[in-house]
Amino acid sequence: MRRALASMSVLALVACAGDVSEASAGHDSSSGSSGPLIADTSTEAPATPDDGGTTQGGADGTSGDGAGDTTGEPLLGAPYPVVLAHGFFGFEDFAGVDFVTYYFGVVDDLEAQGEPLVFTPAVDPFNDSTVRGMQLLAAVEEIVAETGHAKVNLVGHSQGGLDARLVAHLRPDLVASVTTIATPHHGTVVADVVLGLVPNSDVQGLADELANLLGGALWSELEPDSSVFVALQQLSTPGIAAFNAMVPDAPGVVYRSIGGRSSLHGGGSACDVADAPPYIAELDGDLDTIDGGLALSAAILSEDVLSPEPNDGLVTVTSATWGTFLGCIPADHLDEVGQLLGDAPGLGNDLDHRAVYRGIVAELRQMGL
Repeated sequence: MRRALASMSVLALVACAGDVSEASAGHDSSSGSSGPLIADTSTEAPATPDDGGTTQGGADGTSGDGAGDTTGEPLLGAPYPVVLAHGFFGFEDFAGVDFVTYYFGVVDDLEAQGEPLVFTPAVDPFNDSTVRGMQLLAAVEEIVAETGHAKVNLVGHSQGGLDARLVAHLRPDLVASVTTIATPHHGTVVADVVLGLVPNSDVQGLADELANLLGGALWSELEPDSSVFVALQQLSTPGIAAFNAMVPDAPGVVYRSIGGRSSLHGGGSACDVADAPPYIAELDGDLDTIDGGLALSAAILSEDVLSPEPNDGLVTVTSATWGTFLGCIPADHLDEVGQLLGDAPGLGNDLDHRAVYRGIVAELRQMGL
């Protein structure tokens, strides 16, 4: 029964994603080439969060890491550009329509607050964070080259947070901070259950083939070797354990996290943070009703009816916790990025997802990042 519910829930989520017309607003960076997870071969000492006086390039005017020709000019410090990393099923250009963003209205809102350097690079929507993280790293390298800043602040929703952690691990010299929202840092039972439905490799291959045949017309970032099941395997309990072992936090990078709570759950002790920032603390009294497409997976994650674990329909608060935990927002996995199409989170819920991202960036600026 649990497997059937999980399967139906994932299908519902795909259907939800298929209703969204998407293209990144603001500054767009194309995805880089994919590649295997590589060891960090950097010989530089990790940079401190407020270090901005780095000189670009070596004595011969080329980049010290061999990334290419540079001017040799000092790199700009804080405030650093903000890079929003999208999650599983995320997209930059969905079905060729370019008026709606994955982070619905967030880029425009931040620009209105005086934040012109907000980037939304696209990576493969159906793959693990080994592949996606390398694509995000390529985009980050382009962003620092384009803006002249030494580093970026990475903000990742869902799987985008894992991608961001990989970038910070491999190139801590380019990353000032990693902030994650509802990222399954410790995996998700939903992936465990769904993977149990398809032990036959032929079935997995068929599903991946369908994703490539149908997805190519909808997701502009779809890679030829995209795999739904590779992504789910990494988000499973054993898969994420292996990822965490290979991708420890980098010294000098600030790591922060936020969880989502829905299904009218108040959060309880899992969300209790004494010094939660105002943009989260002011929502303590609000409750969220779960989106219909996530109700089944939310039930699986809750498990104990008498004492359900707070979750957003796909990720539990416990799994979303990484680094400094900032607290929970009353939102399901779609509400956290303003989907679908900017609809309100639910009756009686005052959450404005744009205000959350506004608060995240404002807090980074107060920290000197």
